[in-house]
Amino acid sequence: MIGADGRERPMVIVRVPATSANVGVGFDCLGLALDLTATFLVTPAERLEVVGCEERFRGEDNLVWTSYLDACRELGTDPVPLHITILSPIPLSGGLGSSSACVIAGIGAAMALSPEGFDRTRALELAVRLEGHPDNVAPALLGGLVSSFVDGGTTTSTRMDVAGNLRFVAVAPPYEVRTADARRVLPTEVSRETAVWQMGRCVAVVRALETGDAALLAAACHDRLHEPYRAPLIADYDALREAAVDAGACAFMISGSGSTMLAVADGDEAAARVAAALGRTCPGYWLQTLPANTLGTTVEVH
Repeated sequence: MIGADGRERPMVIVRVPATSANVGVGFDCLGLALDLTATFLVTPAERLEVVGCEERFRGEDNLVWTSYLDACRELGTDPVPLHITILSPIPLSGGLGSSSACVIAGIGAAMALSPEGFDRTRALELAVRLEGHPDNVAPALLGGLVSSFVDGGTTTSTRMDVAGNLRFVAVAPPYEVRTADARRVLPTEVSRETAVWQMGRCVAVVRALETGDAALLAAACHDRLHEPYRAPLIADYDALREAAVDAGACAFMISGSGSTMLAVADGDEAAARVAAALGRTCPGYWLQTLPANTLGTTVEVH
């Protein structure tokens, strides 16, 4: 790309998939990448300019820009002004990792423009440091289903493939659920019975997603740690869950802390029935049927 001063400037293209954290029973440890991709075009410029997003996100507090600055500081490189184009189909109502995608885009651009280039392992370390938790950024970077834990500042993420027969029907209402509110309603302690319930089902859900076992997923994907407390924050949760299950969904869950929700279906025909039922229940809501994403984040320099 040729700048206004006649000099050739690199263009960095960062593609980041949407993600769903928790995956029902995997509270704060499981995350799933979905085949809905945000594209970020980043080029060194004379001054900061952000296009392709709402006006309120175009200033110096833009998350791609601030993440780029943070990453440059961590990498020991000098930041330069950027022209940032955001092409994102991920809804802003919350629950599909739109913020994590921006964080990763900023980190990816900083690394791609540095002498060392983009490194996925280092990017995950930086992203967890900036986000504070790995449940969205890990699957966004790695693709597939990812289980993560943090110990002493070190993040360990285990990636697994998701079976090709499973489809994820995402439905997003036009209102947001603030993460702070979703955290506030959670209990501070859980019983041993609840802990045992959760651990056994979390292992089963991972196995079901890997193998495509819809019956196992239906039996195991019943959370007791967060969804019973967060569901009342989503006005349409009960109606949408009932519609999805009646139409044949094998699981229904809050995506992240909401307000987006995910219904899981076995195959395209079942997913079409579930999507139609959700559309009838809440017409006009954002609705997409998606497979899992396998690539994770990609970074190109042109």
